[in-house]
Amino acid sequence: MKCIKMDMQYLTQEHLQGFETYKYSALDTSPLSIYVMHPFWNRVVEFCPKWIAPNVLTFAGFLFTVFNFILFSYYDYEFYASSDDHPEVAPIPRWLWAAAAINIFLAYTLDGIDGKQARRTQTSGPLGELFDHGLDSWSAVLIPTCMYSIFGRTTYSISTLRMYYCLWNVFVNFHLSHWEKYNTGVLFLPWGYDASMLVAIVIFMITSIFGHELWNFNLPYNISAGQTFELTFYISALVSNFPVCLWNVYKSYRDGTGKMRPFTEAVRPLVPVLYFLTLCTLWVLKSPGDIINTDPRSVYLVTGTIFSNICCRLIVAQMSSTRCEIFNWLLLPASAVVALTLVLSVPLNVELGLVYSLTVLATCAHIHYGTCVVRQMCRHFRINCFQIKQHSQ
Repeated sequence: MKCIKMDMQYLTQEHLQGFETYKYSALDTSPLSIYVMHPFWNRVVEFCPKWIAPNVLTFAGFLFTVFNFILFSYYDYEFYASSDDHPEVAPIPRWLWAAAAINIFLAYTLDGIDGKQARRTQTSGPLGELFDHGLDSWSAVLIPTCMYSIFGRTTYSISTLRMYYCLWNVFVNFHLSHWEKYNTGVLFLPWGYDASMLVAIVIFMITSIFGHELWNFNLPYNISAGQTFELTFYISALVSNFPVCLWNVYKSYRDGTGKMRPFTEAVRPLVPVLYFLTLCTLWVLKSPGDIINTDPRSVYLVTGTIFSNICCRLIVAQMSSTRCEIFNWLLLPASAVVALTLVLSVPLNVELGLVYSLTVLATCAHIHYGTCVVRQMCRHFRINCFQIKQHSQ
């Protein structure tokens, strides 16, 4: 019974052997990161006791983003709290905006110092990087969804469908960074990450001081504050990430410095993401119950959770130098839900039941996968995830 619970062997022997020879290789060229954030993190990490394991910092930072998501789900589940058209929905309390800013700041700081803590305590290894990037892939849905509450479903914002596209923009660019490393062997840290985290902190804090009404304005050419928020997602991707990823992959083939995989193998990690993107988009556009407007938060969460699972398996493949999986089993129940919804044109209450069931299944499966992979790596390397072993041990 224990094996069924939390001891499933997701990693093959080939994966584990690949992790044994793994060497961290990343390049951070962001001026903001180099000249501002890293000096700040170098100071902060000195206050961290050396008996605290780096993964404790990583997990604590992730829990701050989860806590934010839970708070906003409670106070603004349907994203109407910032809308004057729905007076029956109470506005979000000012203290919650401040708490959100603090939580994002703490999450960002802990994410910045966990690697430095690992080097201070001489506990650097593949588990820490996998743990860090795996949780980041799940945060890719949690943080932007919380930010959507600032503008909400108002005339100064964007529709829930357009927010769905914004989230997929984040997902695809996050996935591309690890696809880039899958082919080049180097993780080129995107410039947009540091800027987006700092902007989120500032916007939450400003909202806590002046209220959400501050963002009820239009810029020239009738561009609303919410549309400006939307444009930053796409401009950041088109300027600082997407073309850079393609260029780095191309350059690795031109110079012979990358993995030099055949084309079909190089693009293999893109298949499950593109399939899932197509599937979900077809669903939200053709849903008989207009699910993206009926319960957008569930759509965002289930989409982000399944994406995170797909991305985690890519991270495992690129770190262990193994072949990436081309199909994720969570795509089967997702495909079944979409097929039942669209083909049978089920009533809204049935569609909502299917969405909630898929959300629970995907969340449990993702937690199970992450827990089992971490435990399997801990057993293999004879380490503890949340505890630093003494050198004598």
